[in-house]
Amino acid sequence: MQFELVILLSMLIVFAAGVFWLKLPAGVAMAAASVVGALVGGQGIPIRHLVEGTFGYLDAVLIIATAMIFMKIVEATGALGTISYGMIKSLYRFPTLLMILVAFFVMFPGMLTGLSSACILTTGALVAPALVGMGIPAVSVGAFIAVMAVFGMIAPPINIPVMIIGGGVDMPYVGFEKPLIFLTFPLAIVTALYVRVRFIRKIDVNDILDKLPKSVYAKHGMKLFLPLFVVIGLMVGIRVAPDFVPDIGIPLIFMIGAVIGIWTGERVEVISVVRNAIRESLPVLGILVGVGMFVQIMTLTGVRGYLAVSALQLPAALLYLGIAVIMPAMGSAYAASSVIGVPLVFVFLGRNEIVVTSALSLIAGIGDLMPPPSLLCVFAAQLLGIKNHFTVLKAAIVPILVALIFGIVTIIYAADIGSMLK
Repeated sequence: MQFELVILLSMLIVFAAGVFWLKLPAGVAMAAASVVGALVGGQGIPIRHLVEGTFGYLDAVLIIATAMIFMKIVEATGALGTISYGMIKSLYRFPTLLMILVAFFVMFPGMLTGLSSACILTTGALVAPALVGMGIPAVSVGAFIAVMAVFGMIAPPINIPVMIIGGGVDMPYVGFEKPLIFLTFPLAIVTALYVRVRFIRKIDVNDILDKLPKSVYAKHGMKLFLPLFVVIGLMVGIRVAPDFVPDIGIPLIFMIGAVIGIWTGERVEVISVVRNAIRESLPVLGILVGVGMFVQIMTLTGVRGYLAVSALQLPAALLYLGIAVIMPAMGSAYAASSVIGVPLVFVFLGRNEIVVTSALSLIAGIGDLMPPPSLLCVFAAQLLGIKNHFTVLKAAIVPILVALIFGIVTIIYAADIGSMLK
């Protein structure tokens, strides 16, 4: 057995034992696995490398923290509830269009924060009663919201798994918008149509509206949406007109939007909202710190190179099957991106690495739905009052399989798709 494989197995065993046996937070378990990997690799406890690893994804940490503050403030102002109420009231006569827009609405927080859980805790919670009121079974509503949360996390402009993979291979986060749109928006539309055709027959709009937060548009007018306009405008402006809109950094953009939002709608308890936002994002921030240490030690001990070389030696069919099975089986998009995604980019050099990395992030994102943690299914089940969260996962099997197949096909034809999207 290769020594690098011994190191990797020791790291994975410690990580699994920490999460499933000792019930440690995933970030702490990854940090412990990193220390063990360094010890097994004969590096002792390399403090410098461990500290460097903790700052490996500092950009992503700042983006998540500031984005969650922004989203929580926008939610507290009543803007998200107003959008949900207006969408249902205006489009209930057109259920197909309504379901597509609901899908994008659920995805929206994930697109801005890079967090799948943000979709369920904010917009998912707002539309869940409406979807149940449309006649969709609670289990299917949970599955729909959970799958949309994954697509939201992967859709641009913020994609943390891509940032993790890019950080591991020195690839800047530039040029990913079109491939990520290509991978997520069609899947979101297909999933929305799948749910609409199966379940929605007749909509009782009055019953649905009674279950939603009331619109505060009449009270505050268009200024209610000013924070969203500012944030989206700055993000678009940086890319479309860089000569006129300076690149001040995504964290600062979110903080500007958050400050503006304090005075645009309902009264915001700023300290309480910020505290809740940071508390909800801490588990993910901890994972990113742990992932940074994990990747650093994998590089130091030669494990990352070993994985890349080993993957190159696999038959193509076995390689693609392994990607579709093993990456989601990691149970975390971030863990799958760091442990498996980083070496795989080297395997597919020459096939348009941006498209390949985007597809790998989609496949890794499915891991947030998978057992044993099944975090998104757990959140969705709690939201809908479902006792067994595995029923949510079962209801999501068809969209999951479609997404995995689409991701693998995208990797196979990455060069052609990259040329098409130019």
